[in-house]
Amino acid sequence: MRRYINYQVLPTLNPIIWVTVIALTAFALSACGDQGEVGPQGPPGAQGEPGERGPTGAAGLQGFPGGAGSEGPAGPRGPVGPGGADGRDGKSGILAIGTGLTTEKSTMGDSAAIDFKGSGKANTSARSDHHHDSDYYTALELQNGTARVAWSSLTDIPNDLNSGGIAASIDWTNIQNRPSGLDDGDDAVSVIDWNDVQNRPQELNTTLGGLACGLDEIASFNGLTWLCVDSGPAEGEYLSSGQDCQPDFYATGVDVTGTLICTAPSSSESITYQRGKHFIVTIQSSGNVGLWNTVTIGDDGLPIIAYEQTDALYVAQCNNILCSSATTSFVEATGVGDLHASITIGTDGLPLIGYRNSLDASLKIAHCQTMDCATSSTAMLANSGNVGLHTSLAIGTDGLGILSYYNAATADLEVAHCNNTACSSAEIHSVDTTLDLGQYSAITIGNDGLPLISYYDSTNNDLKVAHCSNIICSATDSVATIDQIGDVGRQTSIVIGVDGRGLISYYDATNKDLKVAHCEDLLCTTANATGIVTTGGVGDWSSITIGSDGRGVISYYDEFNGSLNVAHCMNISCTEATSNVVDSSAVVGTHTAITVGADGLPLVIYQDVTSSNLKGLHCSNTACVPHARKR
Repeated sequence: MRRYINYQVLPTLNPIIWVTVIALTAFALSACGDQGEVGPQGPPGAQGEPGERGPTGAAGLQGFPGGAGSEGPAGPRGPVGPGGADGRDGKSGILAIGTGLTTEKSTMGDSAAIDFKGSGKANTSARSDHHHDSDYYTALELQNGTARVAWSSLTDIPNDLNSGGIAASIDWTNIQNRPSGLDDGDDAVSVIDWNDVQNRPQELNTTLGGLACGLDEIASFNGLTWLCVDSGPAEGEYLSSGQDCQPDFYATGVDVTGTLICTAPSSSESITYQRGKHFIVTIQSSGNVGLWNTVTIGDDGLPIIAYEQTDALYVAQCNNILCSSATTSFVEATGVGDLHASITIGTDGLPLIGYRNSLDASLKIAHCQTMDCATSSTAMLANSGNVGLHTSLAIGTDGLGILSYYNAATADLEVAHCNNTACSSAEIHSVDTTLDLGQYSAITIGNDGLPLISYYDSTNNDLKVAHCSNIICSATDSVATIDQIGDVGRQTSIVIGVDGRGLISYYDATNKDLKVAHCEDLLCTTANATGIVTTGGVGDWSSITIGSDGRGVISYYDEFNGSLNVAHCMNISCTEATSNVVDSSAVVGTHTAITVGADGLPLVIYQDVTSSNLKGLHCSNTACVPHARKR
């Protein structure tokens, strides 16, 4: 249908209104018709003006850190700051030479100023019913404060110190804190001028080349070299520097290795020889003295002895190395018998004495305030039951005292570890509680730094050894029976040999012989036990130390003859030994204690039973055997 519009009826309108009417009309008409095709897109219009900036959006998540940039070049060195104030003088360092010897480190450039006086500190303690050494001299003999080394007994010496192609048994790498002049930087060989080393060991100062003396001469060592002299050593002097000929032989020279040439006098010779004499002295004769003797060497090189006198603990400080006189001091009343004393030198340089006080059956310790123990402090370490029997004292690697002893109330072997240098208190540990055992205990410190204890198993009549697994001995890693043939293990005395293994002297009560057990490992799980004096009636009150020749030296009582005897081991394991009577003036030799003095020679402390006196014997040579010298 068509639509018509009568234009005549429309009123006259404004032009704008007309445009609007026409547009609306066109729209209405288009709505009523079919939709047409989309026309082509027109060209884009001109860009409009930018709109206003909208508000800032919320912050996004933080990203991961980037990688480190490359290192920039080093900046220039700053100026040297002002010098600080002078510090205090420090203590001298320590030059450890082998095991058991320490010296003050040199402050003289490349010179090693070595003074061996007092080297027995805490290392040569001994007691009457058993001896204990925490260390030893290892083939070193001390004379007048200077060490003498038997060069022929050493191996692995640094090449530049190896005069004459003679080997020495010291591993240079084991010598710690040596002066710079003894170290060329490679820790193996020392390149030094021997003439720059002060106070060097005397035998290392010897020019070897072979020395042969005539029939009317004898070889003698003057402290610097070997000489042929026409008269023998005077009384109190020694034939050699640590070497001696067998009885009835005398030295006629020294070979290129430094070994003595020993010759037997013949009837054609115009000279005669006699045996050298040991020095014997009565140290104390007031009252019943010389029981439960124990001896050590102080830092001043003088022997210090603890002993029982009239039911009390006394200390005697010798006034010289021979102990020809002594200063005595009262320490404490202890009651009747069973003192079982043991002495050593603490890390403060003062004597420390473990003992039993019979008045209250307690384990006690005395800390001396002076070397002669004129004043001292005492402390009770244990009093639970009947304790403190067969006490043995050593200084551990922590610098504190450690004591082994027998607890008779529980029949156990126990250990007391001191809590401080003065040992005013201690921590108590049980070591072996299996049976009735722990009597005749002896303690030392092994090369592993751990305590090693020998003792008697009275249930089975055996010798046992316990090795502690820590320095306080709160636990053990080995408890072993090392001799069970007969009734063995009384009067034990233990020391560490030059091979680093335990060496134990003890009494065979079945055969009445002196025996020695050489441990086959550091823990002493097994040992080689040997009867070294088997004549019967011998071996009671034994005490062992390591001589300056590296071999065991044992003092003991000969019950059959009533004499003091000394046995010298022929090898480091002591499978053989020579034995000599050293005092037979009366019934003598009980309660023996042996150590090595500051002169490198054995010193034996013992009781004269006949007179009830305290006596001392200073051996004339390393082995404590008679030697031939020119008359």
